[in-house]
Amino acid sequence: MSGITTHVLDTARGMPAEGVEVTLSARDGENWRELARARTDADGRARPQPEGVPPGTYRLRFETGAWAATRGAEAFHPWVDVTFEVLDTGRHYHVPLLLSPFGYTTYRGS
Repeated sequence: MSGITTHVLDTARGMPAEGVEVTLSARDGENWRELARARTDADGRARPQPEGVPPGTYRLRFETGAWAATRGAEAFHPWVDVTFEVLDTGRHYHVPLLLSPFGYTTYRGS
């Protein structure tokens, strides 16, 4: 299955991060074109573009500040942008985000 998915984990609580708004955009010249929006489910997963992504540069924006505010918490990063390249349209692109109040980590998942 080709496509783009994500999984957000709240490492401070050791739980999935439910309710994080995620926006998928594609690079279009010097601009970004929004393709889809999603919100993480109870397991912290979102599928903003589950199928059919052409080669190109993509960005997932995670609205971490708004998510933290709904929990009465602080967030050093008001949002997190993860930019990546899709080269092989036959592959699945899974982009997890490990989130804490003052930092984050991401990687190419499977």
